[in-house]
Amino acid sequence: MISFIKGRLLELYEEALIVETGGIGYQIQVPLSMLSEVSVGSEIQVYTYLHMGQDSSLRLYGFSCREDLEVFKLLIGVSGIGPKGALGVLSVISPDDLRFAVLSEDAKTIARAPGIGIKTAKKLILELKDKFKLEDAFEIKKGHVASGEDEASGTSIQDRKGEAVQALTALGYSAAEAMKAVNQVSGAEELSVEAILKAALRKMTLF
Repeated sequence: MISFIKGRLLELYEEALIVETGGIGYQIQVPLSMLSEVSVGSEIQVYTYLHMGQDSSLRLYGFSCREDLEVFKLLIGVSGIGPKGALGVLSVISPDDLRFAVLSEDAKTIARAPGIGIKTAKKLILELKDKFKLEDAFEIKKGHVASGEDEASGTSIQDRKGEAVQALTALGYSAAEAMKAVNQVSGAEELSVEAILKAALRKMTLF
């Protein structure tokens, strides 16, 4: 098993890159988001997963950190979602946002991925919800922000929802109650964290 590959980035392709190490060039399929994070000629380290297809072909899938690789492994464990589908999901939804989408049962966000309809998104949520913990999702998110890895998605709707949930749990509500209330806020895409929190608190009085 190839755990990771460290070397010089030689070429970039659509959804793939080639890393040279020890005189060998490895072609690695990666999420589209990762292609914008690297530059040809630089030294990079890619955490990899080696997949054997039904025709016995081998293909490497790679990610910038171990946490993202673990999310990929969980996705390919969902019935009906293979490596290509999992890579498609992670190309349009960051692993951090995916964790929060699963925990808040936000099938609409997950269904943005190519080839993933609402029905498949709901199945994905059902099979992965017990695999993620709210506390872990926040800790991983904080680590990415602190290291500068997640600056581009720092103001995403899932980030704002996550902060609102964290505030509600700090007030004594359970994570499940907080997620349910925040996910029911209408027009959250246009609201600030404070506005989402206030709307969610109003929802709490209806439970």
